[in-house]
Amino acid sequence: MRALFSIATLCLCATLALAGGETLSNPDAKVYFVKLADGDTVQSPVTVVFGLSGMGVAPAGTEKENTGHHHLLIDRPPIGQGEDGADELAYGLPADDNHMHFGGGQTEVTLELPSGEHTLQLVLGDAGHVPHATPIVSEVITITVE
Repeated sequence: MRALFSIATLCLCATLALAGGETLSNPDAKVYFVKLADGDTVQSPVTVVFGLSGMGVAPAGTEKENTGHHHLLIDRPPIGQGEDGADELAYGLPADDNHMHFGGGQTEVTLELPSGEHTLQLVLGDAGHVPHATPIVSEVITITVE
């Protein structure tokens, strides 16, 4: 069973590494949560600060090498998974309650979240809201709002 899980994980990682749009990314780039970690218990409203290394932040529509803008996925499967997973990697992220766009180049947001568990994931998008050719994504974290 452990071997099957390892194979499935490697396949998912390979799929994510090869998926995405046409905009190239820095292979060393990372997006991450600042001052918020998996398993944290927080009060609402919660401020989510977006970290980025190896690339720069630019507003949506800006076509400059090694830049992008943030997207926050809330309470949904990890990027690339679920019913529309392949589409969002190749064609862009939708804008709805589970996909927040920060096309102005914002690097944080304060959210009113209801009590309970919530999953969060950061995704860097190119000028057209499409993940880069090698997607720059954070780990999915789970937080509990009291």
